[in-house]
Amino acid sequence: MDFISADWLGTPVWFWLVFLTLVTALTAFDLGVLNKKNKEMGIGESLKLSVLYIGVALAFGLWIWAEKGGDAGLQYYTGFFIEKALSIDNIFVISLIFKAFAIPSRFQYRALLWGIVAVIVLRGLMIAGGVALISEYDWLLYIFAGFLILTGIKMMFADEKPMDVAGNPVVKWLSRQVPITHELHGEKFFVRVPDGRTGKLALAATPLFLALVVINLADLVFAVDSVPAILAITTDSFIVYTSNIMAILGLRALYFALAAMVHRFHYLKYALALVLVFIGSKIFVADFLLDGGKFPPWISLAITFGLIAGGVLWSLIKTRGQDVAASA
Repeated sequence: MDFISADWLGTPVWFWLVFLTLVTALTAFDLGVLNKKNKEMGIGESLKLSVLYIGVALAFGLWIWAEKGGDAGLQYYTGFFIEKALSIDNIFVISLIFKAFAIPSRFQYRALLWGIVAVIVLRGLMIAGGVALISEYDWLLYIFAGFLILTGIKMMFADEKPMDVAGNPVVKWLSRQVPITHELHGEKFFVRVPDGRTGKLALAATPLFLALVVINLADLVFAVDSVPAILAITTDSFIVYTSNIMAILGLRALYFALAAMVHRFHYLKYALALVLVFIGSKIFVADFLLDGGKFPPWISLAITFGLIAGGVLWSLIKTRGQDVAASA
């Protein structure tokens, strides 16, 4: 009982156990029920699952609100909405990766699932490192804030260039180090195939494994934006990690609904750019204009949600009719 009630990274151990139990249950539900047989997921099923995951994430936020207080709950929701919005850009990149490796829809869900399992570990390491650095050197928070402002400005004016998956240095390096099959072998990441020189069976990676590697590399790139963004909101490890992971867990379900219409969210990037500039700026506002006072969490949530919702709605309005035109 002493262990359960003890603090770990500023939060009682039993909080972490509740969260890990929830994540394990959702992952087992995905592997054991939803993805027991490889099949292509339709948009309707994708939307229903997305509603389920978002509902679970929002309910978890209410639990945080009840147990840790209103400020913690608002910080959780702010981080969740930021990560959820950033994941729409991530979906576009993942869609390009699957197309580059010619991965059929019926195998994409499993690759996404295992990719997210890896993300749960990698994000945990990045967040733990970020929180540890800030607790030791609090001036780093200003570096993160400045980075977010510059990233937002760059995002606002950056040209959209297609991603060169084949030219990725990691893909080239893996292709030299590990034998790669030219065709898929179902849902397998590795298979044994005859060696061209000896004729003996040798282990080789499949294109599905390469796609999984590139997806995780892409997530690390996105994490460079999202992790500093939530750290600029709070340095509570539990809030930072859970808001990130709860947003990412529903990404695989949301992917199939948005992959077909991601082009309709063109103006969302401008809203996200403004969110990053706002999150970075409020660090300086709180310390220099409010004399070190705390920036109200409800204002952060309201502005973040308003910008993201405005970006989504404006995108849908401005791109209305594009699907009909494309079909014609």
